[in-house]
Amino acid sequence: MASPTTTTTPLILHDDPENRQTLAGSPAGRRRLSVAKVLSGILVSVLVICSLVAVINNQTPPAANNDGDKPSAAASFTTQLPKTERKQAPGKLDSNADVEWQRSAYHFQPDKNFISDPDGPMYHMGWYHLFYQYNPDSAIWGNITWGHSISKDMINWFHLPFAMVPDHWYDIEGVMTGSATVLPNGQIIMLYTGNAYDLSQLQCLAYAVNSSDPLLLEWKKYEGNPVLFPPPGVGFKDFRDPSTLWMGPDGEYRMVMGSKHNETIGCALIYHTTNFTHFELQEEVLHAVPHTGMWECVDLYPVSTTHTNGLDMVDNGPNVKHVLKQSGDEDRHDWYAIGTYDVVTDKWYPDDPENDVGIGLRYDYGKFYASKTFYDQHKQRRVLWGYVGETDPQKYDLSKGWANILNIPRTIVLDTKTKANLIQWPIEETEKLRSKKYDEFKDVELQPGSLIPLEIGTATQLDIVATFEIDEKMLESTLEADVLFNCTTSEGSVGRGVLGPFGVVVLADAQRSEQLPVYFYIAKDTDGSSRTYFCADETRSSKDKDVGKWVYGSSVPVLQGEKYNMRLLVDHSIVEGFAQNGRTVVTSRVYPTMAIYGAAKVFLFNNATGISVKASVKIWKMAEAELDPFPFSGLLDRLV
Repeated sequence: MASPTTTTTPLILHDDPENRQTLAGSPAGRRRLSVAKVLSGILVSVLVICSLVAVINNQTPPAANNDGDKPSAAASFTTQLPKTERKQAPGKLDSNADVEWQRSAYHFQPDKNFISDPDGPMYHMGWYHLFYQYNPDSAIWGNITWGHSISKDMINWFHLPFAMVPDHWYDIEGVMTGSATVLPNGQIIMLYTGNAYDLSQLQCLAYAVNSSDPLLLEWKKYEGNPVLFPPPGVGFKDFRDPSTLWMGPDGEYRMVMGSKHNETIGCALIYHTTNFTHFELQEEVLHAVPHTGMWECVDLYPVSTTHTNGLDMVDNGPNVKHVLKQSGDEDRHDWYAIGTYDVVTDKWYPDDPENDVGIGLRYDYGKFYASKTFYDQHKQRRVLWGYVGETDPQKYDLSKGWANILNIPRTIVLDTKTKANLIQWPIEETEKLRSKKYDEFKDVELQPGSLIPLEIGTATQLDIVATFEIDEKMLESTLEADVLFNCTTSEGSVGRGVLGPFGVVVLADAQRSEQLPVYFYIAKDTDGSSRTYFCADETRSSKDKDVGKWVYGSSVPVLQGEKYNMRLLVDHSIVEGFAQNGRTVVTSRVYPTMAIYGAAKVFLFNNATGISVKASVKIWKMAEAELDPFPFSGLLDRLV
């Protein structure tokens, strides 16, 4: 993802090694370690690796090398290198009771400071690895470093030392977005964007020093970095976020990058490589869409048209479609489209040009950005990560000491019923946090204008599953209703229509002076067709006048015979809403001042004027996830 500034200054040409050498030795160049620190790092690393046998289970041995699978000599980076000093990990924040209620309980969030784009997620030797952009010094953007955490279930996490810090001329202004690739011989590499001293965007290579280490503690930047400079015709700040590599039918690896040309045409560049240090830009782009602006965090991956298992990039065939996604730098939304990827010509074509990338469908119609998927070979699923930004003033973030969180990881598949949209759903491990007992409300009648409280006790950490049945006769007898309705331009939940809104109110105080309604709204045309919308209304979510408040949402397909259903993950200042089993997703970031802790309430409501609704609801309390530093000291104590 790009830095927030806009100044662009030419750097150096890629064919000017003399200039590169000068810059590499400049004051902003490499920081060298003392001999004592190197020896200390070696000792600690050896002790930690030896201790892993006693504390890590479910590991798998590294794949055996076959001569036919071994990369070329130029791709073998694991030469004899000195161990580096272990970099620090995210630290603890002093308690701030005035804003502690805003912190999430079960979403991924470092204890303090700024976090944004997820990077290089993978499953490796029994552990899920998550890298992410992090500022170790402040709660606002800057000094972007790669944080590194590991988990057995993607819910409870251990924080590890930083994977990479901005310490070379080519990334001195930030180690930016990147992706992981596991090579056929088991070696793990990262391609990432480095922000140089003038914020020019350069593509860089790093690799795990020991790919058989389950924790992947040590990362080394390739000595020949950067491996890619912006090509002719591409702005020095319009070239970023390399994807995971995959092999094509010709035996060469592919990689896509976000860019734009002629100022407004967003596009995905595609490169070939055989050795991971030299890349060849293809003559034609993978895909481009006019008037969509700069594309960043581009993602390309296959989905099955017949089953719900995830697919790896090597999977192809007649029952496979390919999703192309980009994060729009100008509108800050994650857009996707479903189409066909030609593996020979390296071109991607949308199934529906009217819903092309950047003008059609989005992953999430609320607060969600800079996402990345990875294929989880452990459970044969594709998992989606993104970050959820704050909507309060930056001065608030500095005061409380943190900013931004990541969403609950989601599985992502093609909707095999509509074949026109994706389905996102919280990973199954999320349910491990559910309370053993749940509150259930069956067949609650909601007449027009109804508001019914659900007495469940504390209501700030919840998993809510709700279904709604409407009176079909009343629906059929309605000739026309709100044909031009749109969530974002509507009056929100207070705007009463014949067929909506109806749904659930969360994070509300008893008087509903603060509340977040999440609801359905049905629009019907004179030809008898109807269109359903899924919305979240933040306009009364907080009495604080300085925080952002919007009405989010979009349409959601509801097929014949389906009940209206939603799932809400409520976690203090974030609510993730999934409609119709995940066809449409809306994430809200809210900052109640009254509806906190025991004062938070849940309601059912029907503000429609022309239909009655019957609701059934299950509500689980959610436990806190564990996010702790990895217990290195405890492991070393066991060895003594």
